[in-house]
Amino acid sequence: MTEQTEQKIPKGSYAAGHRVKLPSGATEPMVVYINGVAQTAGTDYNVEGNYIVFTRQIIKETVGKVQWFIMFIGLVGSYGVDETVDLQYTVEGKPELSELASELKVIPDDDTPVR
Repeated sequence: MTEQTEQKIPKGSYAAGHRVKLPSGATEPMVVYINGVAQTAGTDYNVEGNYIVFTRQIIKETVGKVQWFIMFIGLVGSYGVDETVDLQYTVEGKPELSELASELKVIPDDDTPVR
């Protein structure tokens, strides 16, 4: 099991969870990114079965209906923390079949409220 660390959650954001599911057929070698920054296997995350499990929560932005509408009509932007997880991986162990999966869905922890 991956050791998880405590972290402060910024206002307007929430802790979405520690895990993402690996795409079907994804194998090593792989590179995991959070907001475009490569993460280190064994330090920042571990692969456990069909999941990437991070040592810290992935932070997502809370966007209410009014805030979404204001952004939609282009009055103001949003500046909350909204991390994305991307994965560059090899398909079925064949290096010539390298793929990139963008914005993998974060799976809530058992004790994380669903948003």
